[in-house]
Amino acid sequence: MSVIARVLAAFTLGALLVAAAPSPAGDLRGYTAAGAKAEREWETKFRAIPSPDSLREYMRHLSARPHHVGSPYDKANAEWLLAKFKSFGLDAQIESFDVLFPTPKERVVELVAPTKFVAKLQEPPVPGDPTSSQLAEQLPTYNAYSVDGDVTAPLVYVNYGVPADYERLARLGISVKGAIVIARYFGSWRGIKPKVAAEHGAVGCLIYSDPKDDGYTHGDVYPRGPWRPRDGVQRGSVMDMPVYPGDPLTPGVGATKDAKRLAIGDAQTITKIPVLPISYGDAQPLLAALAGPTAPEEWRGALALTYHVGPGPAKVHLRVKSDWSLKPLYDVIARIPGASAPDEWVIRGNHHDAWVNGAEDPISGQVPLLEEARALGQLLKQGWKPRRTIIYAAWDGEEPALIGSTEWVETHADELAHKAVAYLNTDSNGRGYLSVAGSHSLEQFINDVARDIDDPETRLTVWKRSQLRAIADGRTPEARDSARRRPDLRIGALGSGSDYTPFLQHAGVASLNLGFGGEDGGGIYHSVYDDFKWYSTFSDTSFVYGRALAQTVGTAVMRLAGADVLPYDFTGLAETVGRYVREVEKLLKDKQDSVREQNRQIDEGVFSATNDPREPLLPPAKEEIPPFLNFAPLSNAVDALTRAADRYEKALTKATANGGAALAKPEAQALNATLLQSERALTSADGLPRRPWYRHQIYAPGFYTGYGVKTLPGIREAIEQKNWKEADEQVGRVAHTLGAETDAITRAAEQLEKLAP
Repeated sequence: MSVIARVLAAFTLGALLVAAAPSPAGDLRGYTAAGAKAEREWETKFRAIPSPDSLREYMRHLSARPHHVGSPYDKANAEWLLAKFKSFGLDAQIESFDVLFPTPKERVVELVAPTKFVAKLQEPPVPGDPTSSQLAEQLPTYNAYSVDGDVTAPLVYVNYGVPADYERLARLGISVKGAIVIARYFGSWRGIKPKVAAEHGAVGCLIYSDPKDDGYTHGDVYPRGPWRPRDGVQRGSVMDMPVYPGDPLTPGVGATKDAKRLAIGDAQTITKIPVLPISYGDAQPLLAALAGPTAPEEWRGALALTYHVGPGPAKVHLRVKSDWSLKPLYDVIARIPGASAPDEWVIRGNHHDAWVNGAEDPISGQVPLLEEARALGQLLKQGWKPRRTIIYAAWDGEEPALIGSTEWVETHADELAHKAVAYLNTDSNGRGYLSVAGSHSLEQFINDVARDIDDPETRLTVWKRSQLRAIADGRTPEARDSARRRPDLRIGALGSGSDYTPFLQHAGVASLNLGFGGEDGGGIYHSVYDDFKWYSTFSDTSFVYGRALAQTVGTAVMRLAGADVLPYDFTGLAETVGRYVREVEKLLKDKQDSVREQNRQIDEGVFSATNDPREPLLPPAKEEIPPFLNFAPLSNAVDALTRAADRYEKALTKATANGGAALAKPEAQALNATLLQSERALTSADGLPRRPWYRHQIYAPGFYTGYGVKTLPGIREAIEQKNWKEADEQVGRVAHTLGAETDAITRAAEQLEKLAP
């Protein structure tokens, strides 16, 4: 029995009944008592409509053929989705953009010394899996936005290929200058690997999936089990999206037909060196040919060989050549007009394009969106009318670079600045626990939604099941205690990796990313084996978690669209930002302590950074101890933010008294206009250092993590990169941003106080 199962078994029947009990009718944040009662009645009707059978058939159709950007079936799927939205009674249209999407013409990886080996660079069909054999329509295995190149050079193994790995190589006395590096997937987003390799002088990059991370170490491989087989390859973009996502040639503006475009050579986000992904079957002969030092213990994968670092005697020839033409993409946009606040938008999205057939990524997230739209269409016929406009979006071009959503956001930037209430995103979906990350002004809101959704396989709500998992799996006593005692479960912060990025981090729209998972492992990501056969055999086989996702996100959409007053909460935001401030303060202190200790070891000749006495390490040079930074402006800004949030909460509590009649006053429209700007206040028009497209000052993808989030990114990354002048400047900038947020919340509190004097 798992730890989760033991925790579940420990709960008494009475506790389970309490957990499953419905919430009182008048407790919806931002609603009058009468409005909450009506809202809950409509939500109950909504949640009864989504059908696992419908989800299964949608997936069967949408994943029937490869549908990457520019392919015939990508366009056919967009037209099919458009017809579906219209059949549900929604006003829908396709918005098209012309974007740079390279597809491969030539790919070569071969070992030329000390022996000969030519990589297959192909995924074989699997008997019994009909779509895996659609070879003529499948994109070959490649990394999009790799520059063209033809290089022959010594090979060096660089582990995950992140900056810390190159620091380790330097201490081993090994340089990658003039070499081709081979890195394994994981450890960071794939696009970071060629970026860091080029910064260290490498001339080419190979990325492979090691079975220790993604293969037989975890279980049986496909088709016997769900894990990546020997010849499976992870396609994917290596565009430098931490600089900006979207079409590389039109940064900051929509890629419409008449848009002014950069020359390809001027696009900052295309790699500097050629890159290709390979299977662990193709990687094994290359790694086996390496000599040089034995790789550090934590660098060793699960292949049957001794992992050496190199360089030599292995020498590799790598050639990449692509078609760099523009391709059309098709965003399918459906609208339900708001009855009384049509210029306030609640936006719900998931992408429809895939690298190949894409049953899991993205169709498992797209089909719940479609079922939500069908259910809302039925409610419209029964007389339901949302207060605000609801927009359902099926994005194209997410896989290469979040293109469809980014170009749409850039095209509609002025409207979004004044109208966007929130953006709710899904991507892929599986079996297990609800996972949520996003804007912390929506943390309490989404916790409340999760308390009203039943888990398909237990007698619990999805909130209670997630809480029990957080208690069982918490890494620290503090995390476990927080899960037990805190009224709301903490939601994660968003970095990048899906279509919420342009909404949150460029346009400043409060956003959430949701999905179920945790009980459906597998290794078919971005391969030909991500198809209906795999998904219906190894993932959400009964499609009940697809239904649960539709119920969860659809409820959230309805609740946001119907509230009298937008249900943001700022106390959780203030508390979370305070945690981030303490983290960057600790980051600086830890760096100071680390440098002091390192310098002491160097002075005493006892430097050691490895547990392997056979591994000769060169000691690093002594460093100056990082300087003191004045965090007082930041601490003061958090205190002011906390006071403003508390004032707003008290005003809302008072306005909600006596049935909340104050919330229904006409003046609430002006209050909502103020609240709409609260997430925008957390952005800066100048953006982050060296990447102005990213405007949010609280959340951003890391410059060297790609998907992984950096909170307070301007400060945190300046400290990590030892840029002390910039760190000091960023402290002031973030303090100013928090001041703007405090001002917005204070104005909202004043407006609320006038509603309920």
